[in-house]
Amino acid sequence: MFCFTRVKGIIFDLDDTLVHAKLDFAAMKQEIACPHDDDILEYINTLAPEKREEATKLVLMHELRDAENSRLIAGAKDFIERAIEAGIPLAIVTRNCRRATQRKLELNAIPIEHVLTREDALPKPHPEALLKISNDWQIPEARIAYIGDYKYDIEAAHNAGMQAWLFEYCSKNTQYEKALRFIPAPLAQ
Repeated sequence: MFCFTRVKGIIFDLDDTLVHAKLDFAAMKQEIACPHDDDILEYINTLAPEKREEATKLVLMHELRDAENSRLIAGAKDFIERAIEAGIPLAIVTRNCRRATQRKLELNAIPIEHVLTREDALPKPHPEALLKISNDWQIPEARIAYIGDYKYDIEAAHNAGMQAWLFEYCSKNTQYEKALRFIPAPLAQ
């Protein structure tokens, strides 16, 4: 079970970890001809400049629409407030764009100021954003918990040497900690 006394810092993913998101990745991929199994951000980076700009605008449109419909996950606000009371620094690392991220934070009154988006660092599962925050805080990576809902979150935490916590939403659960499960790093081969 998650315990505030075992960490010196907490970094959150945003979508489906702090706020409910309804991004339709299948539709976005279809609109830009991204193969089903490819990562959408990596695919966009392979496109010719004109196509890349067009695809980026389309993804931005979807992200901004999703931001307007976002809502805070039950228990998240209380968890954040208790972490703040315990003096634990908090941050968010998301693959979202900055505009959509800021809108979600505003609409849901999320009091976390240290936020890195895909414009600030390589997107997860690359550990760059997590390591930037660890460096900013001057806290060893192993003492920082990264909380997310998707494989890229867990991989990013492991890649950064941080504690990986999987958030598994359940509508019947309003205690945020009960939705968290520690995921140990795979053993080295």
